[in-house]
Amino acid sequence: MKKMIAMSAALAVSAGMALAGSHGMTVRMGTEGAYPPYNFINDNGEVDGFERELGDELCKRAGLTCEWVTNEWDSIIPNLVSGNYDTIIAGMSITAERDEVIDFTQEYIPPSPSLYVALSDDADLKNGVIAAQTNTIQAAFVAESGATLVEFATPDETIAAVRNGEADAVLADSDFLKPIVAESGGELVIVDQVSIGGGVGMGLRESDTELKEKFNAAISSMKEDGTLNALIRKWFGEDAATF
Repeated sequence: MKKMIAMSAALAVSAGMALAGSHGMTVRMGTEGAYPPYNFINDNGEVDGFERELGDELCKRAGLTCEWVTNEWDSIIPNLVSGNYDTIIAGMSITAERDEVIDFTQEYIPPSPSLYVALSDDADLKNGVIAAQTNTIQAAFVAESGATLVEFATPDETIAAVRNGEADAVLADSDFLKPIVAESGGELVIVDQVSIGGGVGMGLRESDTELKEKFNAAISSMKEDGTLNALIRKWFGEDAATF
């Protein structure tokens, strides 16, 4: 769901092969903690959601000890590259631009459409003001569409911008917006749908090939035995796209 600016390859080199031959080492799982149902912080102050449950199962199958780390979205790739954690598991769409800076596992959830959501179905999507989270594929799409883009650091702020009249509509992942629209009691409506970006995968430093292989094998095993599809349906609904 996200589009990052390019960064110096020197950062990737400086991070080193932190997990090469890392049998028994703790793997730090980096997430945003602010993008339900992918990831969020629950009432106990813990990381929760689809990716928490998925990540714990992947670590179990890969024989890894994992701990969870939260990081703001706009610096989530730089902090992976610099070694503050070892993976990104945060609803991140696999894109060519990101793949130039980091590496990805295979996708663990298929591509989902993005939705325009507004206070009324006659919102001006072509020439109006559209809110999107900064450094996302949605922000890039709006910037190229001819509409006026207004960016926010968190997804919740994009919804607030529509509600307070700062933006005519918000563009974000359907998986994030659908529950918000449903809970709004008719205040918010879906205006349009667009398909941008690819499937979602785990981000890793390009040097961590062993860790990538471990997680790819674990994702494959969950696809093969049906547990990944069951998990997708649990968190995104029975009509969610599955493998």
